[in-house]
Amino acid sequence: MKISYLKDNIHLTIYSYWSWWFEASNKQDEISRAILTVSIVVFMFLWYKWSFSSSKTSDQLPLPPGPRGLPILGYLPFLQPDLHKHYTQLAHRYGPIFKIWLGTKLYVIVSSSELAKTVVRDQDQVFANRDPPIAALAITYGGINIVWSNNGPYWRKMRKVLVHEVLSNANLDACRGYRRDEVSKSIKDLYTKIGTKVNINEIAFFTELNVITSMLWGSTYVEGEKTGNLGAEYRVMVFKIIELLGAPNVSDFFPILARFDLQGVDRVMKREWAKIDLILDQIIEERIRSNASRSKEMADKERSKDFLQTLLDLKEQNDAAKSFNFTQMKALLMCILGLNLLSAYQDIAIGGTDTTATMVEWVMAEILDHPEVMKKVQDELSQVVGMDNTLEESHLPKLHYLDAVIKETFRLHPTLPLLTPRCPNQSCTVGGYTVPKGAIVFLNVWAIHRDPEKWENSSEFFPERFLNYNEDNTMWFFPFGSGRRMCPGIPLAEKMLVYMLASLLHAFKWSVPLDEELDLFEKFGIVMKKRKPLILVPSLRYHHDY
Repeated sequence: MKISYLKDNIHLTIYSYWSWWFEASNKQDEISRAILTVSIVVFMFLWYKWSFSSSKTSDQLPLPPGPRGLPILGYLPFLQPDLHKHYTQLAHRYGPIFKIWLGTKLYVIVSSSELAKTVVRDQDQVFANRDPPIAALAITYGGINIVWSNNGPYWRKMRKVLVHEVLSNANLDACRGYRRDEVSKSIKDLYTKIGTKVNINEIAFFTELNVITSMLWGSTYVEGEKTGNLGAEYRVMVFKIIELLGAPNVSDFFPILARFDLQGVDRVMKREWAKIDLILDQIIEERIRSNASRSKEMADKERSKDFLQTLLDLKEQNDAAKSFNFTQMKALLMCILGLNLLSAYQDIAIGGTDTTATMVEWVMAEILDHPEVMKKVQDELSQVVGMDNTLEESHLPKLHYLDAVIKETFRLHPTLPLLTPRCPNQSCTVGGYTVPKGAIVFLNVWAIHRDPEKWENSSEFFPERFLNYNEDNTMWFFPFGSGRRMCPGIPLAEKMLVYMLASLLHAFKWSVPLDEELDLFEKFGIVMKKRKPLILVPSLRYHHDY
């Protein structure tokens, strides 16, 4: 019975992940399938030869334990859709650090706060590199952005430019008006939709998109004369990029086959990249022409008002430590836009459009599921802001309970449940096991945030736990990652998230439509979304002059 079930499970899993392979519809598909078939035979021979030789010559500490897989395919046929939960189950069986082979790649999954601290703090230098998937390389000019470039002089230069030049306190303060204006527009629009159904993710997405593009080049993405009304198209592109980043790709598991692009992931991702690249080219060229036609006094007056001008000024400098070319500039802009969605929130996340919208949705869902929490949040807003006043960014540091609600939501629903994979630049030891050079290391932050040994009633939504939370150099809570690859834009990301949520909750009461059902089910992906969009009905709480 168990053997029959196992066979059925293998068959269904393989078909689910690789149905594209069995459905050859033309001669090119048949040729590609023949290439892979021959390659599998070659891989099988090499795999057995490598396994035999490595078992005889290794005098290091053993590799972490883990489930057995099939020759060549490894554990691929046994993976379950919700990887964060599946990895948590495997951790219960094999321990807080275990390995799996996926094709020719070795993956190591860490699921405890103690071992996570070893990776991102004690051995941060060793684990500071990346192993970009094909889809990520396609959307980031070959991996030259901050998220996917390896630790080294180039990465340090780009990060320094982003942190000290682009995201400086002066620049962030100069952009305060953009954030206020775009949130105000969204609230005014919601006043016209009182009593009707609204999609929370959609509202948050377009508000965030306009905020970010305003900070980047001084006008909203949907208002630009050159780009037209492309907000909806951009949202479609973002969802397509997320889908491609999260899709299993044979080229990632068998790098020798990458040149064939058997699933077309590289081709499709580059097509999406070309659309964004064209828009960025148009915006940069327009700014250069505009600068050329302005007086020096006018240009100097406006240079600090958006990030694009800051980058253009840096490009013209002779300082090799700060200047860079147009391709590197566009890679930075794409990061800031949140287009590198595999790490948009974790590594640079100045509020990547999709990740922030997703967190607004999760926070609102949890608040609606806990009416007593909503009352406490709105009572705090009434006390801090006042019933007759408009919410300003200056109020945000005083919203302690809302901050605790957001942190508790990040604990239960981390935007990137496995964070961004790390790749050690040399073999090292973690938890008494060898992690070989080049292995791909995931930190299962979803499991760490729900560890019952660290969190009382770990599966319950209880914001009060964060009112007096003290990290004390632990690694119990790190939704943005940690170490040198940690997000440099956390202050701005949190500010934008809190500002948007506080504005929505200060101006309106919210309820679930009678014909809708509130659920908190997850849909695993690179960005962990709700399974169903959150549809709510706003009603007037206070009317303010936004």
